[in-house]
Amino acid sequence: MSYTSITTDQQLETFCRRLIGRPRLAFDTEFVSERSYRPVLCLVQVALDDELALVDPMTIHDMTPFWRALAEPGHETIVHAGRGELEFSLRATGRRPARLFDVQIAAGLAGFEYPAGFRNLLSRVLGRASAKAETRTDWRRRPLSERQIEYALDDVRHLFALRDALGARLDALERRGWLDEEMDEWQREIERSFAQERWQRVSGGSGLDRQSLAVVRELWRWRESEAERRDCPPRRVLRDDLIVELAKRKTADVKRIRAVRGLERGDLKPRLPKIARAIERALALPEDKWPAGAWREPQPQLTILGQVLFAALGSICRQIEISPGLLGTPSDVRELIAYRTGLANSDQPPRLARGWRAEVVGHTFDELLAGKKSIRITDPLSEHPLAFESVDR
Repeated sequence: MSYTSITTDQQLETFCRRLIGRPRLAFDTEFVSERSYRPVLCLVQVALDDELALVDPMTIHDMTPFWRALAEPGHETIVHAGRGELEFSLRATGRRPARLFDVQIAAGLAGFEYPAGFRNLLSRVLGRASAKAETRTDWRRRPLSERQIEYALDDVRHLFALRDALGARLDALERRGWLDEEMDEWQREIERSFAQERWQRVSGGSGLDRQSLAVVRELWRWRESEAERRDCPPRRVLRDDLIVELAKRKTADVKRIRAVRGLERGDLKPRLPKIARAIERALALPEDKWPAGAWREPQPQLTILGQVLFAALGSICRQIEISPGLLGTPSDVRELIAYRTGLANSDQPPRLARGWRAEVVGHTFDELLAGKKSIRITDPLSEHPLAFESVDR
């Protein structure tokens, strides 16, 4: 495959000027995230209607012109599973790429598996094979091999065809508005995650009381600061399970902290006083400064009800040809039940009660919860064994 190689800042500036006025472009990135605080961008692949290009961030000092060009209005930007690409853009300019079209999300709305890998989509939607994945490639190393280059270009050269095929199917299903809504909400969620602290993602913290959650939050803040300073993954500084164990113990005593199995590591010993100070800050907070506790299911019956409605969700998805993985999760179903039964902590409608999801399943679930509809098994061996029928009162 012929392509343009862009390896200098001047070449990048020239290329970005050529992007102005183009109706659409597709791009993908290769990055390495295992050893650093933030992902290291190693390669950017770009497809235009008449050109393929490889941009090398390892030799270019400033990639900002590219991210600015993506954010300029007037074109459509096509990606596959573009969260990483969106995060690079937000980190560089604080702006979204213009009119982002993610073929993975479009595929889920069009009835294909979600989340579907790129090569799976190529096969299912276009009937094409692609180069084998370079799953163990260290994209930081140079020079790139011909096989690596072929793989990287394969990631973008079919994106236009995928976008057109999926766009046509969405138009036929009258779901283009759903895609626009989903793309906007998906990007908003990622933007919110940039603006908010992510301490709630510490695994194993469910069931902790509010003061323990305050300890988790302070330890998470310390860990983020330390990881950024050392440019390493946060979990390499302090594992999630150790944060949760310290939160349960609620002690700022260095000797008692040192007694926790896993904190005897040599690299952690000199940092134990800082860990103790973070815990001390949390324990000193007044109660009104503690985080709100997570909603808990007070009755096992609600868990059972959630399982029943999640099975119903899958049946509805199969009937209308939409991926259950995109529409909602068991957690989404439980949140809807909690919201409708007054058990949720938040007054904000959950995902299944908003937008196209409410149109597909939310309203049906509301009627089921209110006793206005029932679920009946029609034919156990059919592809659609469940029927939703109005209840006469």
